[in-house]
Amino acid sequence: MKRSVLFIILVVFIVTGLLFSGKFLSRGAKAGSNQTQAFGPAKGSAAPDFELKSLDGKSVQLSSLKGKAVLVNFWATWCEPCKIEMPWLVDLQKKYGPDGLQIVGVAMDDSGEKTISDFAHKMQVNYTILLGTEKVADQWGGVDGLPTSFFLDRDGKVVDRAMGLVSESVIEDAIKKSLASGTKTASLR
Repeated sequence: MKRSVLFIILVVFIVTGLLFSGKFLSRGAKAGSNQTQAFGPAKGSAAPDFELKSLDGKSVQLSSLKGKAVLVNFWATWCEPCKIEMPWLVDLQKKYGPDGLQIVGVAMDDSGEKTISDFAHKMQVNYTILLGTEKVADQWGGVDGLPTSFFLDRDGKVVDRAMGLVSESVIEDAIKKSLASGTKTASLR
């Protein structure tokens, strides 16, 4: 009896290990041999353009923000790390907005526009929230984890990126790099 229980536990561990290693290896094959290309558009490349609906019903095209440093932040209302990060983004938008920063939150959940709007209001979000789609997520490398952020310079090129929860200081440093890069022209809004 003890042997069969131990055998079952061993089989469960082996299967679990194989599943995790398969997920890891499939990501590696998808990303190619260059580890810096692990997710999303490469640093220095042009950010994929998109047009999404905002919570106020307006259509927003990413390329219309050329001239601003942009933080594109993929998130969801159910994402606990996103809830930790959002107050930082609110503060950073206040701090660096006058210098030309525009944070764009792309909501990636299916909970509905009202739920997303209520959540953004509760979190006192002061930056643009857009309703994301799988097509846009795919353009940005699949967005395998949330939050995922891309930092764009004033020319719309990727300066930095972060997957998962990182410290506020890491986000702020990437914002500073974005603000310092690219041409310093006025926004084309």
